[in-house]
Amino acid sequence: MHIIMQKVECLTLEQMREFLAASEELVFTLSGRGEIYNLVERTLGRQQYLGLPKKDKGVVRHYLSKLSGRSLPQITRLIRQYRQSGVVRPRQPRRRRFPTRYTPGDIALLAAADAAHEGLSGPAVRRILWREYCVYHKEAYQRLASISSSHIYNLRRGAAYRQHHVHHTKTRARAVSIGERRKPDHRGRPGYLRVDTVHQGDTSTRRGLHHINAVDALTQWQIVGCCQTISESHLIPVLEAMLHQYPFRIEGFHSDNGSEFINYRVEKLLNKLLVGEFTKSRAHRTTDNALVEGKNGAVVRKHIGHEPIGAEHAGEFQRFYMAEFNPYLNYHRPCGFATVEVDGKGKRRRRYRLGDYRTPYEKLLSLDQWESYLKPGVTAAFLEQQAGRMSDTECALRMQRRKRELLAASRSRW
Repeated sequence: MHIIMQKVECLTLEQMREFLAASEELVFTLSGRGEIYNLVERTLGRQQYLGLPKKDKGVVRHYLSKLSGRSLPQITRLIRQYRQSGVVRPRQPRRRRFPTRYTPGDIALLAAADAAHEGLSGPAVRRILWREYCVYHKEAYQRLASISSSHIYNLRRGAAYRQHHVHHTKTRARAVSIGERRKPDHRGRPGYLRVDTVHQGDTSTRRGLHHINAVDALTQWQIVGCCQTISESHLIPVLEAMLHQYPFRIEGFHSDNGSEFINYRVEKLLNKLLVGEFTKSRAHRTTDNALVEGKNGAVVRKHIGHEPIGAEHAGEFQRFYMAEFNPYLNYHRPCGFATVEVDGKGKRRRRYRLGDYRTPYEKLLSLDQWESYLKPGVTAAFLEQQAGRMSDTECALRMQRRKRELLAASRSRW
């Protein structure tokens, strides 16, 4: 049953008392919050509630509670609002909102950097964004220069980011009595290389090319080469060209036990270049050459992929590596250099902090008396000029354009 009451705010205090006594067993409910607030405001104003004695105020409160169907504490809160502002209105919900620091333009820059560098880890991308602003003075990266690694992952999960950016073979070892079988040790100096091969894959009718990957153990200075086959006639010229691209003297050469490196031609080449030591991995010691094997997947496979590419394209890839890819890896792509901590039980833990992410060139500059390790004819000014020719992201985009053209051309003719 619906009862329509009009001018209920016009009752006197005595009439209100009589109404409360007569309707003790009845329950009233108003349909909406706006109607309740309007009733409370009109009644308080008509009865001049603020000037009433305490006893009469109680009568008005109980009267409003009875008519509205709300509890006395709820009516008391509405009366408090009337006392403070003179009106009774619904309050807007107070939701907790965190300030927005990074604009859609910043998210677009982050997505572009991720696309250019093919999705590096958060700390590495953080270093790149910092270098874009602090080293190359690009004002657009001012806010992103101080972003945390964890917030990079937060932005990557957002819808605004996704509008801009959405996304192996082992060699056979052969025992040859060349090279010293022991654990490699760089002795705190650059020039001790870890070397491995990556086969791009064959088809039933054609042979695929081979990538040669060489990484310095201390600075992670990386040189990638390419040859048609891993036979001595094709491998030796490419390997020699790769070793000449290092700015510092080569002191050591370490590989697994594959016959492409453990042979007399490679040994003769290393002796010609005055390489101090030639070592090879030990049996059942998978960490001896783990550095370069990790780079095989994180760099070569990530950028070139797994699809077969014909061996006849090896020369094109070799020129691309020398002109575009290797400079990008060494001057513009940060690598993680872990800080090793030993606890009281002798357990070693690797920690990565912001300062542990540097480009190989930055790592070389951090060494004491680093210029003393350079080859004759290579100067600090020359390396600085190479590093400052363009920013990290500009170099990455230029490399990406050339890489896409090369991959499209090679696979179209496959």
